[in-house]
Amino acid sequence: MNSRTQGYFYLAAAMVLVGSTVVASKIIGTGLPPFTATALRFAVALPCFGLLMALTGARLPRLDRRDWLLLAAQAIAGSVGYTALLIAGLQRASAVDGGIILGTLPLVSAAIAILLLGERPGKATLAAIAAAGFGVWLMTRHAAGGGDSSLAGNALILGAVLCEGLFILLNKRLRMPVAPLALSAVMAAFGLAFSALASLAEAPWTLSLSVPALAATAYYALVPTVGGFVLWYAGSARVRGAEAALFTALAPVSAVALAAGLLGESLAAQQLYGMACVLGAVAILGTARARR
Repeated sequence: MNSRTQGYFYLAAAMVLVGSTVVASKIIGTGLPPFTATALRFAVALPCFGLLMALTGARLPRLDRRDWLLLAAQAIAGSVGYTALLIAGLQRASAVDGGIILGTLPLVSAAIAILLLGERPGKATLAAIAAAGFGVWLMTRHAAGGGDSSLAGNALILGAVLCEGLFILLNKRLRMPVAPLALSAVMAAFGLAFSALASLAEAPWTLSLSVPALAATAYYALVPTVGGFVLWYAGSARVRGAEAALFTALAPVSAVALAAGLLGESLAAQQLYGMACVLGAVAILGTARARR
């Protein structure tokens, strides 16, 4: 197996793990409140990132006050906001819907860059955003049949994707680039601090322990968070950036397949059409980037 093929394998495995976070979050939501689960996730992941930094000789970045504030804002959005909103959303909506909405991340990131950074979109980008929006609209029509709870859940999940899109945007505003491992460790540390503070409102000391929810939280922290990081950067080091971006389309496919296989959720026709639109949009965007 040559280096490029290995890269494809690592990237595919990383995106399958990202998709599995939807199923894990669905299980977590049955036994733990969002901020408490988020704090537990980072409490488990942070020592692992610290160990990886020690083994690789990585060091924390030396940044000015502005960049540290940006990192704190990134953690609030991408670490705490994303995880807590995803769990809260999946307490109300299906994991299938959550997986499909997760696939809109590249399109949401492009839309945020257009609206907030003033980037000029090409025709392919606009077409991709429109296709993804149509796919989410199809799912929203399906969710309407499940009542207000499903609609609210889908809105919370979309809010989680928006938080992750803001994370990507804020990362581009850093004056000094931060190495991926150091960035992950800093995000875990800030995420633990902010989510632990927010979890006080949930009075976690009064909760009864849910073994499945705790196991799913440990899985989320160790496998998709730490393991996914290692796989993604091992893969992206072996292939071009445009090629790596295309593999993000595997995340919603993984999430939907696992939701149907492990959780026994059914797939409605509108959900399948919505997923097809989202995957088509990611393919359009990825092809346009590859050409550039």
